[in-house]
Amino acid sequence: MKYEVDQLGFYGRYGGAFIPELLHKNIAELQEQYLQIMNSQNFKRQFNQLLCDYVGRPSPLYFAKRLSEKYQTKIYLKREDLNHTGSHKINNTIGQILLAKYLGKTRIIAETGAGQHGVATATVAALAGLECVVYMGEKDIKRQAPNVARMKMLGATVKPATSGSKTLKDATNEAIRDWINHPNDTYYIIGSVVGPHPYPDMVARFQSVISEEMMQQLAAQTGRDYPDRIIACIGGGSNAAGAYFHFLDNDKVELISVEAGGLGIDTGHSAATSVLGTDGVIHASLTKLMQDEDGQIIEPYSISAGLDYPGIGPLHAHLISKGRTKVLAANDDEAIKAGYELTRLEGIIPALESAHALAALPKIKFKPDEITVVNLSGRGDKDLATYLKFLNE
Repeated sequence: MKYEVDQLGFYGRYGGAFIPELLHKNIAELQEQYLQIMNSQNFKRQFNQLLCDYVGRPSPLYFAKRLSEKYQTKIYLKREDLNHTGSHKINNTIGQILLAKYLGKTRIIAETGAGQHGVATATVAALAGLECVVYMGEKDIKRQAPNVARMKMLGATVKPATSGSKTLKDATNEAIRDWINHPNDTYYIIGSVVGPHPYPDMVARFQSVISEEMMQQLAAQTGRDYPDRIIACIGGGSNAAGAYFHFLDNDKVELISVEAGGLGIDTGHSAATSVLGTDGVIHASLTKLMQDEDGQIIEPYSISAGLDYPGIGPLHAHLISKGRTKVLAANDDEAIKAGYELTRLEGIIPALESAHALAALPKIKFKPDEITVVNLSGRGDKDLATYLKFLNE
């Protein structure tokens, strides 16, 4: 594969593992064993069985007839919102909880923004009978109350991050501090294609089930195993990495990543990292991030709790730098409008993260015979309170 990670964990100039000495043992253990474990027949059998019987895969590839008629083209939705727990996040947490058990870990930690990764982690920790602590920004705890309730019901301890912007970045900082303090018994389930190597590669591999199914479903429904275009939202970018994975080397497939424009790219209230970011290290990998001249993080903003991360995964930084992916920004109001459009046309309420991907549709010039797949990464139950604020506008 042209865009595969190298042995040091780099995608081109992005990636790596810039870690404190106290985490070296944990990361080295993962780097040395993750591929061997993941490629073993026993692991594959367990992983695939859980994806089928527990997660409910394969998720449908749904032809959105009324949405297609509006844009005069062929639009399909990859229905990750129908997975157990309501998003794509469960694909990765199932894989990582199995990996943690193979490594003999007894305690699980995680970070979460929108709460979907936290719920997915708490879910698999309950399934495996392991202690679980989820770090979540104090601000996100307030705006994602339903997911906080789910995590607690599942037996997880939810710890607020009260520093900085009190969102995803700060929750990640707290989780890393916890891991430093508990190096022997604790496994850190990172929720996106971010962090030190091997996490970006590992998470992308677990999420690649999305594009693998997409190939099979497109072949069955259209007679061709690739689309003309795939659209996905990116914060850290795990759903996009999974949707793109098997098509990265197929130049016939246009890949479009949609960032959170917030109140507008030039307003100072945005999370459009590819435009506003520069090269730097965040959470132990070199990537694109929003920072000032002194290297201090510029706080991102988005109406979506899962997209207000000040960086992007190193794979995405590499794909963007090579021109393999095209990046669009969707502002808050565009995402809300797109969420309501799907709801009214197809009877599907998308997560606000997924609504950003849908907000790309009015920005694209489609041809009637083109096949476009939008990765519908999550369901909108958790965002109803936000949606309802705009109901009569």
